[in-house]
Amino acid sequence: MGGNDNCLPLFETRPAKGRILFQLCVATIFVGISFICVYRVRWFPERGSWTERWTWVGLSVAELWFTLYWLLTVVVRWNPVRRFTFKDRLSCRYDDKALPGVDIFVCTADPVIEPPTMVINTVLSMMAYDYPPEKLSVYLSDDGGSDLIFYAMLEAAHFSKEWLPFCRKFKVEPRSPEAYFRMAATNPPSHDSFMTKDWLMIKKLYEDMKIRIETTTKFGRVPDNLRQQHKGFREWDLVSSKQDHQSILQILVNGRDPEAMDVQGEALPTLVYLAREKRPQYHHNFKAGAMNALIRVSSRISNGPVIFNVDCDMYSNNSESIRDALCFFLDKEKGHEIAYVQYPQNFDNITQNEIYGNALRVSMEVELPGFDGNGGPCYIGTGCFHQRETLCGKKYSKEFKAEWRSENNRNSKQSSSALEESCKSLASCAFEQNTEWGKEMGLKYGCAVEDIITGLSIQCRGWKSVYFIPERKAFLGVAPTTLMQNLIQHKRWSEGEFQIFLSKYCPLVYGHKRIPLKLQLSYGIYNLCAPNSLAMLYYVVVPSLCLLKGIALFPQISSPWVLPFPCVVLANRAYSLWEFLSCGGTFQGWWNEQRIWMFKRTTSHLFGLLSTVPELLGLSKATFDVTEKVVDEDVSQRYEQEVMEFGTKSPMFNIIATLAMLNLLSCIGAIKRVIVDNKALDLLALQMLLSGLLVCLNLPVYKGLFFRKDSGSMPPSVTLFSIIFTLLASTIAMY
Repeated sequence: MGGNDNCLPLFETRPAKGRILFQLCVATIFVGISFICVYRVRWFPERGSWTERWTWVGLSVAELWFTLYWLLTVVVRWNPVRRFTFKDRLSCRYDDKALPGVDIFVCTADPVIEPPTMVINTVLSMMAYDYPPEKLSVYLSDDGGSDLIFYAMLEAAHFSKEWLPFCRKFKVEPRSPEAYFRMAATNPPSHDSFMTKDWLMIKKLYEDMKIRIETTTKFGRVPDNLRQQHKGFREWDLVSSKQDHQSILQILVNGRDPEAMDVQGEALPTLVYLAREKRPQYHHNFKAGAMNALIRVSSRISNGPVIFNVDCDMYSNNSESIRDALCFFLDKEKGHEIAYVQYPQNFDNITQNEIYGNALRVSMEVELPGFDGNGGPCYIGTGCFHQRETLCGKKYSKEFKAEWRSENNRNSKQSSSALEESCKSLASCAFEQNTEWGKEMGLKYGCAVEDIITGLSIQCRGWKSVYFIPERKAFLGVAPTTLMQNLIQHKRWSEGEFQIFLSKYCPLVYGHKRIPLKLQLSYGIYNLCAPNSLAMLYYVVVPSLCLLKGIALFPQISSPWVLPFPCVVLANRAYSLWEFLSCGGTFQGWWNEQRIWMFKRTTSHLFGLLSTVPELLGLSKATFDVTEKVVDEDVSQRYEQEVMEFGTKSPMFNIIATLAMLNLLSCIGAIKRVIVDNKALDLLALQMLLSGLLVCLNLPVYKGLFFRKDSGSMPPSVTLFSIIFTLLASTIAMY
């Protein structure tokens, strides 16, 4: 290659498409909002009753809040960018010896919610990356301290000796055995007899391993004959409970050992199991604490300059993801500025029309590229490659040059047992006492969304971050398959985000003069989800109650002042539809997204808001709810059929059902009023349209309340509560 080729960039940045359409839409909406503001001031009901005046004020405040929040979304969407890598240039410039070591962190917390077979499929897919195995180390943090997970990891270590050569030989994608064989059931291997023979052998080995693991998991403990096969099981003789045990560290495959080979004689990646010490008197700081323990332990064992972390349910779907990430870190012009490379979060169990809006299409393909254009994406806690130095608290300086070349001494004389014992103290409870870990080093503590403030603090130390969407999705995970799982997950996210806004890490304060103003504002679309619930609740409840009373809150249909309202709504939702379709969604998927958007605003975000205040006042402690990855067969079947799952008692379902019943009742009352008095239609048309739209969005709720008889329908207690509360609220509103 010529000398100039070594100067060519390893990645390029291009502006995203569709910006002119967006800017035209913004201008239209802004003009409409301006007229609405004028209307609210000019037509204030001075001669109306006390109720009418304060209702008008409340609606005006809600619309003002929506306007401010909309402006934040405009900031995010104004200048999105796309990144493109050149892996061929990377390969020409760096041979295998020159590539940096990569330490991969996989985190799990509960063998019931996150089954061992799922965990090891993720681990195996990480071990099978298209990357020099001697440069690769995979660490599993088991915060549940389960010998079932440890047993599954032993099985995975043995199976990897067959699986990795198979992946290399036939360039397998994806490299999760479960996902690969599931896809092969519909797309069988080629007629190549050699591949067919190997394929059948590997498939049988995997199925046998899976049966052994699932049988042991169902039994609830590892049989004694299996426990005698590895010294690591003796550690569990000293375990009191999953919240009270010593550090358990086992190097299952030692990359330093020249005998750590697969069946073809090729080196295997290092594989490490860690269950950090837990004691009742020490706060373990959830996932952030687990990650920090992994950072310290890995620094002693492999010390890769690049750290990559992923959730245990997110297997690798693209074996070249590491090389894509290195195109950013190793770029000669800009690589020294980059702290982390964030990939999108994608899922492999999404239904065609996304009944729960779990694909996060707009967030992953529109909002985060917008963050990138404004200064860098936030860190979302999974699917992210970091420079080790930046995670350990290093500030950016122009003179800093990362040391990417790392040597793995495969002839090291230190035994695995000696290395294990020397590392255990790094995962002890006492190690972090009176240190900067969780403050200035590692992931931050004290917040349910530790990833966001960690990424923000890295950016505030002067580092850049980039967001990369590869052609082939990099990782695929498991999305919530019930409405309750979805709502609880978003409750935790909104609660954590609002905590950030009210803390010293508020981007407008913490990021002042450290990151661009447009990036500070971009964080607001997530930080302010919780208070958004109040304006949304007002708009869903109050116009419906006023409709029953006959109080008009919008212009008459015959008045020219009516035009800005449908103009703003139609322009905003039409662009939202275009945005969703351009991200690969369907019209029905977009409609489902609107329904879930309303559910989240009126429940998840509301409960996130209500939970934040007691925690800030010290009246309650933060908790971390792990999203369940397994469901009953009938629940799974309803999910695949896109039938909404209720089935359990919950205050969130009480709210959803009551709001649905209230809008149905107000719609019926309005129709009755129009039949009696034709002039009422001119006066209340917009309110009737709003209420009718909410009724249409709530159709699955009505089915769950009155028409479905399966176990996923609304519980009778929820139905009874919603009817009683709706009648009570309507009676008070009318009289």
